[in-house]
Amino acid sequence: MKANYAGHDWSDEAFAQRFQQAREQLEFLGRPLHALKPGQYRAYLAPAALDEVIGMLTWGGFSAQSLASKRSPLQRLYDGETLFSPLVNFDEQVSGSLSPAFSREGYPRKDLKLIVDGQARYRLVDSSSAAEYDLPANGADDGEGPSALSIAGGSLELDQILARLGTGLYISNLWYLNFSDRAAARLTGMTRFATFWVEEGKIVAPVSTIRFDDSAYSLLGSALEDLTKERELILQSSTYSQRQTGSIQLPGALISRLTLTL
Repeated sequence: MKANYAGHDWSDEAFAQRFQQAREQLEFLGRPLHALKPGQYRAYLAPAALDEVIGMLTWGGFSAQSLASKRSPLQRLYDGETLFSPLVNFDEQVSGSLSPAFSREGYPRKDLKLIVDGQARYRLVDSSSAAEYDLPANGADDGEGPSALSIAGGSLELDQILARLGTGLYISNLWYLNFSDRAAARLTGMTRFATFWVEEGKIVAPVSTIRFDDSAYSLLGSALEDLTKERELILQSSTYSQRQTGSIQLPGALISRLTLTL
């Protein structure tokens, strides 16, 4: 089991709820594993699992340089060839975050709407891209990735997740993600830690490690049924060279079909 808790203000109640949820899930891990065959399954991606998916998309996804050179995994979205679900809204929410209000070069940063109702809006532009492509710089650092990403929630209440899922997978964490087709925003990765098989709204067994291979245009598009109303703040915990200040605040996602390959 792995669980995170972060926030701007400490809450005994929120921490206790998070700890209790982890303890309840831990009890199910002692049951025999449920084996799954390759195919498509209903799934719920907890915030930590969805964070791994979003993290892949931020590798050049919103970068002005990557978009100009046609190497962005969100190229089709920004070119207007396809859309995400209207439920999907991404903001670079610098205000109120742990991220500084200026770039490493000293340029001021402001809040930006990256995706609105499933449609691409702004892109992240550093000083180099601004000069090369004649675009207004908006304070992005080298690499032009978001550092204070905020994803809007939906209408799904936490106590209704299992009931709405019905029969399918409850996925707490993912890892070893990579692109299987970058141009199509197609991702592959493995489940990690607590992944459970749910039947008729009840957890019945843990699931052995499985691989998925699916497109973000499905997971955040046609297959996205709802997002949780409550969101989780996840801080970047990397300490390479320095303590990171990046963060993401995001909901969990109810998916009507997730493609498993192994």
